[in-house]
Amino acid sequence: MVKYQDETLDRTFAALSDPTRRALLARLGDQESLSVSELAQPFAMSLPAIMKHLDVLTDAGLVAREKTGRTVACRLTARPMEQAMNWLNRYAQFWSDNLDRLAAFVEEEPWQTNPQSPPTPASPRAQASPSRAASARGRKKSTPRGPSRKI
Repeated sequence: MVKYQDETLDRTFAALSDPTRRALLARLGDQESLSVSELAQPFAMSLPAIMKHLDVLTDAGLVAREKTGRTVACRLTARPMEQAMNWLNRYAQFWSDNLDRLAAFVEEEPWQTNPQSPPTPASPRAQASPSRAASARGRKKSTPRGPSRKI
């Protein structure tokens, strides 16, 4: 088993696993910086719940927060996303190469347009394997049930 030790990548994917957090990142992607209250405005949840989501995004390094007076501004940071994209691209390349090889194999293989029907055997015995034919001949009938013990 491969032990992948990159905690940053683990935190990134864990943070991206929640649809609310992905929506928060999408909003931050549309604008350079938003305050927490502006960011929370379209969501039907409390401000403390949004703050918990922002804590997860901040811990993953996806969001940077900056406090100015009483206002906390949030902005998107790209570095963890770049690492995640590099990891995903490596596997996308793997699957792309494998699917390309499969497509080349399928395209170069001549296929019959009129498949012939398989020959029908003369008798059912001819179709059975030697071991199956032997077991059919030597099959024993079940013996009658013995007396049951009553306690």
